[in-house]
Parts: sequence; structure tokens; C-alpha cells
Amino acid sequence: HVQLVESGGGLVQTGHSLTLSCAASGGSFDVYAMGWFRQAPGKERKFVASISFNGDRTYYTDSVKGRFTISRDNARNTVFLQMSSLKPEDTAVYYCAAADMYGTPTAQNEYVYWGQGTRVTVSS
Repeated sequence: HVQLVESGGGLVQTGHSLTLSCAASGGSFDVYAMGWFRQAPGKERKFVASISFNGDRTYYTDSVKGRFTISRDNARNTVFLQMSSLKPEDTAVYYCAAADMYGTPTAQNEYVYWGQGTRVTVSS
């Protein structure tokens, strides 16, 4: 059973940057594809980005392409989400998740382990 713990959230101004981290424990981190999702206030949780088990492939939702970068360090059992040029519409609780599959999954039901989330607030 894999435990995921996100960190790095906070309050930032529009246009600024923030990096989220997700530390994994309790399992073989390097066999899992990893993803980031977010849930804005009053809205459903949605896909943001994913990365393959070895980091050779990434995938992003259109609204964050060119602004967010997902990466992973398998030696540290950690996945990152670098967010730049932040906008108020990026305000959400961000969740990391692990999927026991190849590629860069985007559907929530493909992920088996979830973190508790970290809140990001972007002020205008």
C-alpha cells in the first residue's frame, strides 16, 4: 500500500511560481505512473498532469501547458509539479495520485492511491 503526502501549497500572487512535492512511501514508487489532479472550490476534481513510471513521458491538460512541469525523482520517491505564471483560476486543492500502469494516465479511475491534497491559492 502506497502512502502519498503532498506539500508545497500556499498563497501566491498572480504571475508567481510555486512547486508542489509529493512524497511516496510504503511501496515500489518507480513502478507507478504518477499524476496531479486539482479540485477548485465548488467544482469536480480534474486532471492536471501525469508522468510515466520512468519519467520519459509526460502529459498535461491544455490549460496548464507551457506553465506547469511535472517531474519525478525515483531515487527520492518524489514527484513534483512546478507551476509558473500562476493565475487565479489555478486556485484549487492539488492531489497527487499513483497508477499501476504504463504511460501517462489521465482518468481518475486509473489511479489507485491518492494523497490528502495541498491547497494552492492564487490572488489577483
